[in-house]
Amino acid sequence: MSIEKVSRRKFFSTVVVGGVATATTAIAATLVGQRIPGAAQAAEPRPAEGYRETAHIKNYYRSTLV
Repeated sequence: MSIEKVSRRKFFSTVVVGGVATATTAIAATLVGQRIPGAAQAAEPRPAEGYRETAHIKNYYRSTLV
């Protein structure tokens, strides 16, 4: 059984590469998980949002006329 002497520089570069690979995998898994539900919602037609002139708003406008 032989034990190779590993330099400190090689050890830290291996740790950094492993950390980057782990972080990349975690980020990719998170992004893929977020895209799937969003894509399903985008395919469905959404009701119009924003300003709608309803009956009570028309009554308010009529009450503000001088």
